[in-house]
Amino acid sequence: MKITFGLFAVLLTLSFTAAAQTPKTGEDYNNRGLERQAKGDIAGAIEDFTTAIARGGRPQALTAFYFNRANARLAKEDWDGAIADYSKSIEFDPKNPDGYYMRAVAFLNKSDYDDAIADFSKAIEIEPRSPLAYNNRGTARIAKNEIDGAIADYTSALELNPKYAEAFYNRGAALQQKKDFDGAIRDYNSALVLAPKFAEAYVNRGQAKQSKQDFDGAIADYDAALQLKAEEGTFFARATARESKKDLEGALADYDKVIELNPNLAQGYANRGAIEAMLSRTSAAQQDFEKAFKIDPNLRAQYKEFIEKRHLKIGP
Repeated sequence: MKITFGLFAVLLTLSFTAAAQTPKTGEDYNNRGLERQAKGDIAGAIEDFTTAIARGGRPQALTAFYFNRANARLAKEDWDGAIADYSKSIEFDPKNPDGYYMRAVAFLNKSDYDDAIADFSKAIEIEPRSPLAYNNRGTARIAKNEIDGAIADYTSALELNPKYAEAFYNRGAALQQKKDFDGAIRDYNSALVLAPKFAEAYVNRGQAKQSKQDFDGAIADYDAALQLKAEEGTFFARATARESKKDLEGALADYDKVIELNPNLAQGYANRGAIEAMLSRTSAAQQDFEKAFKIDPNLRAQYKEFIEKRHLKIGP
């Protein structure tokens, strides 16, 4: 699933004059912190927001200071620090949906799905026309295996924003989990009309087509995805589709790419070994199986019958 990490509206900035060269007030430090964060200096931004908080100010200002420091901490993947700061921001302005929304994003990154759902729900209660909150609440629900609830949330997001490619993609993935492959393909089609360079949508649509035994359609989608991103998972998926079409040489070439991209993927060696065995390349097959079992000994049992049937000699 794809998570949208944007805000409901704009970042919580303050309408003060831009910070002077040497900041003096809390507002000055806040504004310089925003400038530093925009330039990628997250540590400097946090330092400035901390100084702004220490200087104190009106509730409106403190809401922004804590919120902005929370965003900087989120950028550093300091989920607990971000949650603590969003909580302080909410204390100063409990009716601001952004605080709940962004705290939910932090909870989601911590895999704290119940709290994420609660905060996304609170944000929706305050601002019911946010497709972002519905989309991300759907993603939290997927993580809890609440597939129907997630589909309902993605649908709400799309009702609010019919051009929301990620929501189409996410709903498609949820439908795919329910084995509604036709529905999933329709949603991936919509996502790709809106975002033609959406590589993950091509991959997922390819997998849905493969589940329907449409191997040519699946391979075409994997081809399109690989033109955008040359990733091991896509080569692996295309290899399995090619194997289903008895294109063993094509599958072998794809497993070569998988192993090139991830030399420690045991399943890649095992699958390539099986293809080599089917092509009567016994020595290469034995070497690949030995490599696979060295990386992951648990695979040996999975291929035991295949190896015995092919009379392969695999070391201990």
